[in-house]
Amino acid sequence: MLTAFARAFKTPDLRKKLLFTLAIIVLYRIGSHIPVPGIDYQNVQTCVNLAQQNNNSLFGLVNMFSGGALLQITIFALGIMPYITASIILQLLTVVIPRLEALKKEGQSGTAKITQYTRYLTVALAVLQGTGLVATARSGALFSGCPVASQIVPDRTIYTTIVMVITMTAGTAAVMWLGELITDRGIGNGMSILMFISIAAGFPGALWAIKESGKLAKGWIEFSTVILIGFVMVALVVFVEQAQRRIPVQYAKRMIGRRSYGGTSTYIPLKVNQAGVIPVIFASSLLYIPALVAQFSSGTSTWKTWIEQYFVKGDHPYYITAYFLLIVFFAFFYVAISFNPEEVADNMKKYGGFIPGIRAGRPTAEYLSYVLNRITWPGSLYLGLIALVPTMALAGFGGANQNFPFGGTSILIIVGVGLETVKQIESQLQQRNYEGFLR
Repeated sequence: MLTAFARAFKTPDLRKKLLFTLAIIVLYRIGSHIPVPGIDYQNVQTCVNLAQQNNNSLFGLVNMFSGGALLQITIFALGIMPYITASIILQLLTVVIPRLEALKKEGQSGTAKITQYTRYLTVALAVLQGTGLVATARSGALFSGCPVASQIVPDRTIYTTIVMVITMTAGTAAVMWLGELITDRGIGNGMSILMFISIAAGFPGALWAIKESGKLAKGWIEFSTVILIGFVMVALVVFVEQAQRRIPVQYAKRMIGRRSYGGTSTYIPLKVNQAGVIPVIFASSLLYIPALVAQFSSGTSTWKTWIEQYFVKGDHPYYITAYFLLIVFFAFFYVAISFNPEEVADNMKKYGGFIPGIRAGRPTAEYLSYVLNRITWPGSLYLGLIALVPTMALAGFGGANQNFPFGGTSILIIVGVGLETVKQIESQLQQRNYEGFLR
């Protein structure tokens, strides 16, 4: 693999793409440390340090996707999260709105139009989330329990609020632009690479915090154990992410004039984890809503006490059960809307394709639906178990939660993006008769 990296840097055009991508990554990380105007930086640092000690993870998922910039309240505080949300919303609306479904079938021009709608929705969501973040910071609810939480925004005039919201919205637009630059002029997969960098940026600090809080051999035993479990999880995720059910497809031979077309054999790859990391994100976001509502509500009502007791701490059995069931549900839900067996069967029939032993048309759609349901069950259970590993197996190491360094969401995203990036570089190396990464 190191030899392949060396050969990649020896290729002039590929070396330019890699260096350009690294430059964009450095620029992105610099922007994640520039505070928003109107913020008291010293008070923010005091509250961040206190929140890390108390393991306050209410905003942990969004903070993880922003590379720690959310709680620092920087210009890239919202990070890539508004774009991810906008992309998911547009993908869901494509199934519901006929106009979007028609655009999706138009090919490259329709995809470009949907991408433009995604950009507009990203900016709108950035304004909404930026306003919510500023209001949360002004009220002191962003860092509950911090004595100077209400002094994070000293100037509470409407002008300062507007400037802060505009700055964070512009930061989100800049992040979106940087991701598209990596896609166009870098090694590709720009948004995913920025997400990868945001998550990986928190690994060193979190691992060192485990070492500092450990008690066996000055924390080195806990540190080594977590590293070992991390490698095991990465190997498991790589194995499952690469697993797929290949359904053979045969195309009939057709004679047009003196030429024959078709007669080839191919397959439909159905991944075991067809939904990717989307169900974990959906389940995490949905479980944040009750805790968020309880934090902003005043008084000591019964429902607020019940939520704080059962659905705020990630190690409670009620929370674990609800989290697991939501992941399984969203796995089936997302697969159902992202893969349409009837459409695949119609396209196969249109071009003379068929599955050996299965009649074309409706029987093919029923067979694809049957296979998809069978492989989605192990895929959804795998997602649920991976997401709960930090809570179940690593609870004794530094107060692990679902945003732990080797947690399910972070590992799934990092491994998925890493595999995709390696394959892209490998394909470019193979075009020049070079030996790639994956042998």
